[in-house]
Amino acid sequence: MKILRDILFRVSIVEVVGSTNLAIEGLSADSRRVGKNSLFFACRGTQVDGHAYISLAIELGAIAVLCDDLPEQLLPHITYVRVANSAATMGWVAANFHGNPSSKLKVVGVTGTNGKTSVATGLYDLFSKMGFACGLLSTVENRIGAEVVPATHTTPDAISLQAFFQSMVDKGIGYCFMEVSSHALDQHRTTGVEFAGAIFTNITQDHLDYHKTFARYIEAKKKLFDALPSQAWALVNGDDRNAKVMLQNCKASFQYTYGLRGDEDIKGKIVENSLDGLLLQIQQKEISTPFVGKFNASNLLAMYGAAVLLKQNSDSVLTHLSMIGPPAGRFQRLSKPGCPTVFVDYAHTPDALEKVLMTLKESTQGQGHIITVVGCGGNRDATKRPIMGKISAQYSWKSIFTSDNPRNEDPSAIIKAMQSELSLEEKVSVLTIESRSEAIKAAFKLAMPYDVILIAGKGHENYQEIQGQKQPFDDATEARNDLNEYNS
Repeated sequence: MKILRDILFRVSIVEVVGSTNLAIEGLSADSRRVGKNSLFFACRGTQVDGHAYISLAIELGAIAVLCDDLPEQLLPHITYVRVANSAATMGWVAANFHGNPSSKLKVVGVTGTNGKTSVATGLYDLFSKMGFACGLLSTVENRIGAEVVPATHTTPDAISLQAFFQSMVDKGIGYCFMEVSSHALDQHRTTGVEFAGAIFTNITQDHLDYHKTFARYIEAKKKLFDALPSQAWALVNGDDRNAKVMLQNCKASFQYTYGLRGDEDIKGKIVENSLDGLLLQIQQKEISTPFVGKFNASNLLAMYGAAVLLKQNSDSVLTHLSMIGPPAGRFQRLSKPGCPTVFVDYAHTPDALEKVLMTLKESTQGQGHIITVVGCGGNRDATKRPIMGKISAQYSWKSIFTSDNPRNEDPSAIIKAMQSELSLEEKVSVLTIESRSEAIKAAFKLAMPYDVILIAGKGHENYQEIQGQKQPFDDATEARNDLNEYNS
């Protein structure tokens, strides 16, 4: 329970109607979840305007409302706080309500198009192995120490985020590693978070259905670095041409780069790369790791750099870094003697798909064919569909275009868009099978024991979203079943 006037600290208020000497017991931006003596945030979202639900929130127990515009009818027993942007204000209020818990943690934010989950989860695993109590906020799952909390968004909303931090502090956790999505930054979900450091992995085409232009997408990612305090550190991938853009206007006193080109602050070099893993040189010291591919070498450099910037001994970091592996659905390897090798990966952007396929080509060194099962999500950036289709056809011996999460679109129309820019020669190497389960089975029927099957696009997801319904489906489970049946 907190007093309203106290939790409005750092909030730029336009107008107050009513008393701020109120005891607030809860916060909510969802009128359906308002409890007794709550503060309700009337936020304008991309789909819904919370101002339309102020009356319902009050009926359910809200005693104060924070809004952009005052309702026409003001109730005498309710306090109304008008601000310029309630969504941008919510993070500060939530942080104040929970006692600014992020200031009591070492919070590291990871942003970029690809690699966020691998880096954030890798840091959680690394610090856990080094004996620290850690928290994780990721696309795959959230963790408060060993406790697993299912993830619904890459980055939780501002109220949930601060509640997570408070739970971590209550349990004696010292570090939190979190993915920070462009949506979250654009929607002010991380406002009020005190970051110890931030990592930029890379940026390529994605989410243009939301951001509309690549420039606005970059601008959204950059907000993480623009908001860093002077005592924080910033670590960016120097191999990405937009790395320096992230550091423009960044106030962090400690700014570093990592990369494989050899001229970065944290230098890496691939010594050996095979389907069994990497032999990697970091700062001229070698480690062996089960991670595969150049993109994962880059992710490992980010993990190493962050750990050292968090004041950990570099030799201890390298020792423990060699003990961790990729998270579920991130270049996850499935194998069985006498069967094709399978990789399940979340690659759902052109750049990610190309990097994964290039890695497989480099790692297999011409020994065996690559068979790719891939689709594109519905109600998302449609411009990447023909690009991904062409990449798959160019790098694979055979491609099977299939359904991903069609959502409210016709799966066959999405598949047709993936084929739209293929040459006649490329079309010969492509099969179309709408059923994802049947597409995976077909890949195994095509594959010889020495071949590689890539199942791309969904990674860790254990469902398919079709016409508004999430139906159980897991790529790794399907692949394991087919591996067990292979040549049986």
